[in-house]
Amino acid sequence: MTPQKDARVVTPTLPAPEAFTDPKAAVDRLEQLYQAATTFLCDKFRLVLESGPKEKRFRAFYPEIRITTTSFAQVDSRLSFGHVAEPGTHVATITRPDLFRSYLEQQIDLLVCNHNAPVIIGPSTTPIPVHFAVSGETNLTVPQEGATAFTLRDVFDVPVLSTTNDDIVNGTFVSEDGSAPLAPFTAQRVDYSLARLSHYTATDAEHFQNHVLFTNYQFYVSEFEAFAREQLNDPTSGYTAFVSTGNVEITDGDTLIPQVPKQPQMPTYHLKRADGSGITLVNIGVGPSNAKTATDHIAVLRPHAWVMVGHCAGLRNSQSLGDFVLAHAYLREDHVLDDDLPVWVPIPALAEVQIALEQAVASVTDLKGYDLKRVMRTGTVATIDNRNWELRDQSGPVQRLSQSRAIALDMESATIAANGFRFRVPYGTLLCVSDKPLHGELKLPGMASDFYQTQVARHLMIGIRAMEALRDMPLERLHSRKLRSFDETAFL
Repeated sequence: MTPQKDARVVTPTLPAPEAFTDPKAAVDRLEQLYQAATTFLCDKFRLVLESGPKEKRFRAFYPEIRITTTSFAQVDSRLSFGHVAEPGTHVATITRPDLFRSYLEQQIDLLVCNHNAPVIIGPSTTPIPVHFAVSGETNLTVPQEGATAFTLRDVFDVPVLSTTNDDIVNGTFVSEDGSAPLAPFTAQRVDYSLARLSHYTATDAEHFQNHVLFTNYQFYVSEFEAFAREQLNDPTSGYTAFVSTGNVEITDGDTLIPQVPKQPQMPTYHLKRADGSGITLVNIGVGPSNAKTATDHIAVLRPHAWVMVGHCAGLRNSQSLGDFVLAHAYLREDHVLDDDLPVWVPIPALAEVQIALEQAVASVTDLKGYDLKRVMRTGTVATIDNRNWELRDQSGPVQRLSQSRAIALDMESATIAANGFRFRVPYGTLLCVSDKPLHGELKLPGMASDFYQTQVARHLMIGIRAMEALRDMPLERLHSRKLRSFDETAFL
């Protein structure tokens, strides 16, 4: 739809909506529209800062993808994406088409082929907030409210909650014009998360890879860096660069990385491949709040899989320190997602991820079949929001843990899995037992040091091998239909 003209509002001159069947040309037009809109806002913002608003309002709009179908598509029923659920008009606002080019080309190609209909590319009716428009300009920032001689929202658009939310993925979206969403996130929601990612991880969104490992200990970082350096020195590895916090990028395994003066809340590291199929490691620290925050924002990048490789408390006397736990169910007492995903919603194990993790354990430990049970248990992982749960009256917590058949307890895994389910991102969990509080083996300093020295490298390597196996899996197989709802968006 072409936005309505208002004599009081100054907007850029942009091409009219146009039909495309070529995905590359469609994304080219998206880039043209987005670049023209953001350049216009940046130029006008500089002008207003220098000379005042002059009773004008400046506005530019996100580009959009729109498709209208009149019949149900006859598609391969095995596919969980690439087609709309029913006839009608489906729309998605788009930001940063340069960053999402490969994703957009793939999704548009599937849509055009499955429905034998073109997509319409043009300006949307959703204004671009000036904060997001200037985010790519290193010498331009939006002052805080009251820091300028004019009221910012009287001259430029600012973020609004009506388009910056999770209504689509949560299944609560209500259309104002009868159209249905084409993608799981609006452009404003994506822009919001891109800004947050930079803040929390101290690395830019373009460095994130399609396979994400989460951990809850810094010890894994040094091992990941060591592995990355080995890969960079191996010309056959396929890995091209390693990015550390502060966007420090090296392409040679012997290059020193300067220490950043202050670590971000969630230090993040990227072992890159040219096509984005490398591995990102995020140290989310301890707690479900951090786990939710990280996955809330990484989800907009549409990764192909994320897996938790952290430490846990073993709950069974038969377990030993250093044993692995492959989660096939989750007891959720983290409470951070209760409003978005009720606790009565089951979080299923995904066969493709489970098999990749189990095979990686077998490969790294040289154990197979029944012998694998010596070092790995499969079962329910409980996630709680109280780090010192051991200090409570044990009758309640222990009873619930026993009734759930839980074999391990941590503070992040169920949150990461539940958000993977909510955001349609394939997920998995492989934990390592670092203490057994119910059996008198608490995590004490000396014990922890010995444990970390012997187990971290092996545990991390299992996560890496699993991700490499998932990388070689076709997307249509990895993105399970288990993650798709009744009335689903066409885009992953």
